Amino acid sequence: MFRITAIPLAALFLSACATVPAQTGPSAFSGAVSAADPRAQAAGEEILTKGGSATDAAIAVMLALNVVEPQSSGIGGGGFLVRGEADGDVTTYDGRETAPAGATPDWFLDEEGGVPPFMVSALSGLSVGVPGNIALAAKAHDAHGKLAWPELFAPAIRLAREGFLINPRLNNSLSSAKNRAAFGETGRALFFDASGEPLSVGTRVRNEELARTLERIANEGPESFYSGKLAQELAATVAAATPRPGAMTRGDISAYKAKQRDAVCTPYREYRICSMGPPTSGGVAVQQILGQLERFDLAALGADNPVTWHLFLESQRLAYADRELYLADSDFVQVPVEGLIAEDYLAQRSMLMSKDRSMATAEAGQPRGASMTLADGDEPEEKGTSHLAVVDRDGTMVSYTSTIEGAFGSGLMVGGFYLNNELTDFSRSPEVGGKPVANRVEGGKRPRSSMSPTVVYDPQGDPFMVVGAAGGSTIPVQTARSIIAAIDFGLDAEASLGLPFTMAFGDQILLEEGTWLEEAAEAFRSLGHAELLVRPAPVKGGALLYRQGQWQSARDPRLASQLEMP
Repeated sequence: MFRITAIPLAALFLSACATVPAQTGPSAFSGAVSAADPRAQAAGEEILTKGGSATDAAIAVMLALNVVEPQSSGIGGGGFLVRGEADGDVTTYDGRETAPAGATPDWFLDEEGGVPPFMVSALSGLSVGVPGNIALAAKAHDAHGKLAWPELFAPAIRLAREGFLINPRLNNSLSSAKNRAAFGETGRALFFDASGEPLSVGTRVRNEELARTLERIANEGPESFYSGKLAQELAATVAAATPRPGAMTRGDISAYKAKQRDAVCTPYREYRICSMGPPTSGGVAVQQILGQLERFDLAALGADNPVTWHLFLESQRLAYADRELYLADSDFVQVPVEGLIAEDYLAQRSMLMSKDRSMATAEAGQPRGASMTLADGDEPEEKGTSHLAVVDRDGTMVSYTSTIEGAFGSGLMVGGFYLNNELTDFSRSPEVGGKPVANRVEGGKRPRSSMSPTVVYDPQGDPFMVVGAAGGSTIPVQTARSIIAAIDFGLDAEASLGLPFTMAFGDQILLEEGTWLEEAAEAFRSLGHAELLVRPAPVKGGALLYRQGQWQSARDPRLASQLEMP
C-alpha cells in the first residue's frame, strides 16, 4: 500500500491539476479528489481530513455537487459507483433510476401511437425515474464508510445554507436551459431575477429548502428519502405532471433498491481496466474500444498522428454498433457482457479496422450469448451529468458518475432539488421493424446509460488511475481516450483529459474546433471520413493518476474558464 498527503484546499480551488506526494508515514490527512467544481472537491477533501474513506468522501462530493452544480446531478437523480481496493478487489454499485411499476413499453407514445417531440416527454412526469443516488450512497456507506452518515452531509448543508456564488458555467446553463431551470416556481425564485433573467455571475444563492432536506436525510437516515413526507411530495409532484395512467407512486419510491453488481474488467497492455456493467453501456464500450485497439502500436504512431485517431474512431464505431443492439438493463434483457468483451471476439472485430481506410459501415457483431431478436432503439443521452474521483490513505479508489440526465432534469423540483428526466434514456419507440428494442420502457426497469466510472491498475497490480466523464454519449469515448493518453502516451492527468477530442456520430466525425484535429481535416477525409463536423468538444472529464510517487488530481482544462469568478 501507499500513503498520500493533502493538497491544500486553496490550491485545489484554483488549479485544474494538482499533485499529492505519496509517503509511508502516518498523516493527519491523506487523499486526493477530482470533481468538476472546486467547491465540491473541497467537500471531499474535508471528509478525508476527518479520516473518512474514499466512499465517504465520494458521497460528500456528490451531495455538494447537488448544491453548486444543480444542472448536472444530485439526489434527484442516480449514478454508478466503482470502488477498487489497493489489493485489486473491485466492487460496483448501481443507483440508476427506475421506471414506475405502471410504466409500459408505449409509455412515451401519443394517442396515435407516434413519438412526440422530445421536450414534450422530458418536461413532464413521464420522464422522471425513482431517484437512486441516496440509496446508492447508503448501500456503499454501509459497506465501506468510516465516518457517521450525518458527517457526510455537513459540507453540502453549509454550502446550501450559507450560499454559493454563481459561476459562468451555471449562468450559461441557466440561459441555455431556461425552459427546464425555470420550469417551476422554486427554480425561478432561486436562480432568476424579477424580470425572468438568470442571476448574474458572482451572485450568491442560498437554497434553504435544500439545506433542510439534506438535514432531514442526514439526521433521519436514507429511509427518510424513500418514505414519509418527502416521498409523498415527490410522488405527488411527478404524478401531477404525468398525462397518462401508471404514474409514479409512493410505493414505487419505497420499493427502490440500489444494487451491487459485478465489475466488468479486461486487460489493456498489461494494465487492468475495471468499470461498470449494465444497465450502463459505458464500461463495456470503453473496454471494447481499448481491446480492439490493442493490436495497434499507438505509442509508436503518436498522439498527434491522424492515423491514431482514425483507428480510435473506427473502434468507437464498432463498439457503439454493439451498444445500440445489445446493451440494456440485464435484469430485463439478456446482455451478452462476457461475449462482448471476450478477447477472441474483440480480436475478430479489430480485424475489421485498417490503418489506411475507414470501413464502409460498422455493424453489430454476434458475440457469444447474443440474442438476434432485438432492434436498435432511438433514445437520446444524458447531458446533465458530473463525474468525481477519490483515492484515500489506504489506496482505495472510488470512481462515481452522477446524473439527472438533461440540464436541470425534468425541471420539476421537490425539497429544493431538481428531479431527473432519466426515463427519456429509454428508447421511446418500443419496437422497430416488428422487433422489440432492448432498451424499451418497462415497469421497474433501469434505462440504459453511457456513464463509465472506471478504475485502472498498473502491470504490478497497483492502483494507477481513477477516471470518468460527463457528456452523454461522449462519456465512453472521453474515458477511453484518457486511458490511452495515460498508458500509451505517458501523459499526466490534465494533459490526458485535455487531448483534442474526436468522436464518430454514425457516419459523421466530430473534430474539435481550434485544435490540430481541425487543421488535419483533409487527412481524415483521405482516410475515408467524408462527413466532418468541426465544433467545440462537449466534454467534461475528471481523473486521478498515479505518477512518480504522487497522485495527480485534474478536471478537464476546458472547464477552467467556466469556473473562474470575477
